[in-house]
Amino acid sequence: MSVLLEFAIFPTDKGDSVSKQVSKVIDLIRESGVNYQLTAMGTLIETDTLPEALAIVNRSYDVLAEDSERVYTTMNIDIQKGKNNRLKTKVEAIENKIGQVNK
Repeated sequence: MSVLLEFAIFPTDKGDSVSKQVSKVIDLIRESGVNYQLTAMGTLIETDTLPEALAIVNRSYDVLAEDSERVYTTMNIDIQKGKNNRLKTKVEAIENKIGQVNK
């Protein structure tokens, strides 16, 4: 099974720049060992199960809640049985049709 979860999570009480806080979340994701892709507007992760993906979101919240009064989160989830490595293969499917894209 492949669970793709795209999410954005950040504190709303830390001013205009929250890169310091978001960097802690990205470090947590990187250390978890799951495949991920950072974008300008959020992060995509790929796990084998939904509970594993949601646990990463929950741990991300815990990291931010340590010194924030308010945390904002959005997420989208795509679950497909019998597949894996979709972070890579979904992009490759498009590139096979139109050529290289920005990543």
